Amino acid sequence: MKKLIKTQPDLLTYEKIDHSYTLSLLVPHDLDYFKGHFTDGPILAGVVQLDWAVAAICKYYNVQQPVKNVEVLKFQVVITPGIKIELLLQQKAENKYTFSYHSAKGQHASGRIIFDSLINE
Repeated sequence: MKKLIKTQPDLLTYEKIDHSYTLSLLVPHDLDYFKGHFTDGPILAGVVQLDWAVAAICKYYNVQQPVKNVEVLKFQVVITPGIKIELLLQQKAENKYTFSYHSAKGQHASGRIIFDSLINE
């Protein structure tokens, strides 16, 4: 299996307001995930979008627990190479976060991610 090298979007800017982060991202044309994913019209797979959202939540909110559940996951408009998108992250409760991707084309995806609790039962 070929090793993936270019797997992340380019972070242009980010802003924190209260419990929310807005990340401006550029989806590069040479992203490894576009190779073989619809040659005539590459699109970013939903699982990659979800992975990016989880990684961003873990980084910006310092979450170290594994994902317990994903709820209300929706993919509305495809993400294509070269597009600039915004990823909005919001903390809704101690281990509950929402994410949404937007661009000039509209809302691309959204969902709610629940992480395991710190308390071991």
